[in-house]
Amino acid sequence: MTFTFGIYPGGLLGDEAGLIPPVRPDDPAEITAALRELQGEAAELLVRAYRLYPDGAHTPERPERYAVEGRKLDLVLQFRERSGELAGWLDFVRRTVRAEGPRLALLQICEEPNLDLPVLDGSTPNVRRALVEGVVAAKEEALACGYDHLAVGFNAVPSFDPADTFWPELGRLADERFHRALDYVGLDFFPDVFRPVPEGRLADAVRAVLTGFRNDALPRAGIGPAVPLRICENGWPTGPGRSEARQAEVVEQVVRAVAGLAGELAVRSYSFFSLRDADSAGPGPFHHFGLLRDDWTRKPAFGVYRQLVAELTIGQSID
Repeated sequence: MTFTFGIYPGGLLGDEAGLIPPVRPDDPAEITAALRELQGEAAELLVRAYRLYPDGAHTPERPERYAVEGRKLDLVLQFRERSGELAGWLDFVRRTVRAEGPRLALLQICEEPNLDLPVLDGSTPNVRRALVEGVVAAKEEALACGYDHLAVGFNAVPSFDPADTFWPELGRLADERFHRALDYVGLDFFPDVFRPVPEGRLADAVRAVLTGFRNDALPRAGIGPAVPLRICENGWPTGPGRSEARQAEVVEQVVRAVAGLAGELAVRSYSFFSLRDADSAGPGPFHHFGLLRDDWTRKPAFGVYRQLVAELTIGQSID
């Protein structure tokens, strides 16, 4: 089993209050250079991008320009139809598969549907049914088009609330078609960002979150251990009280912990969030998630991540 790496290359991101635009616009030449450097000799690098329904806007803009030289898109289709209506959504999903299929490695249906925040799909009415029906529609279209390489899935965030109803409700909606169509489940998690992790316990925290997701959350929706996991978003911001040196240490520890669990938990890929700071002088942690500063200069963590990509993918498999 090979282990694949990826990254979100855009500058735009969101926090609990809304979107945070980058202080400097995305520069396709700088993005391409950084992606090439990260990829090195690896056969593949996933480029994470987001497409919004119903308006069709992409983040970053024109992500297909980065899906070259062995790089493939990890494309997220966000369901933001405030009426909750599905007919147009399912047509949108199918059109996307037809148009983008050759450039896609992964197609994620909905973005964090179990988190009710304004910038996320968990706040959209009917999102669970949009997820189930969207996965089915995407897989049916991919097979009809001959895109056997395209993996279709969805993602979620860890929940520490024992009363959370997302997974059992999803399980009640998920029928045989959904389980046949589902190629992976993604996890977005950010240890030591929103909840501090004690010194020396970061790898333990990673193991606890991943094993809990695999062994507790997914079975409540009827999703078994044969369905692969993918880490879709993970990162650690710099900024006030958060040094660039510590970011480099966290990247190394977290990636090695995830890779070490790949065989046990069927984890197939890891993607970092994100390539560049939205604003390296910004006041909050969400401004500082990048491996690069907002002027495209490299933080130490960039070199660490590049080395991990080389070490854990080139000519190696994780059993």
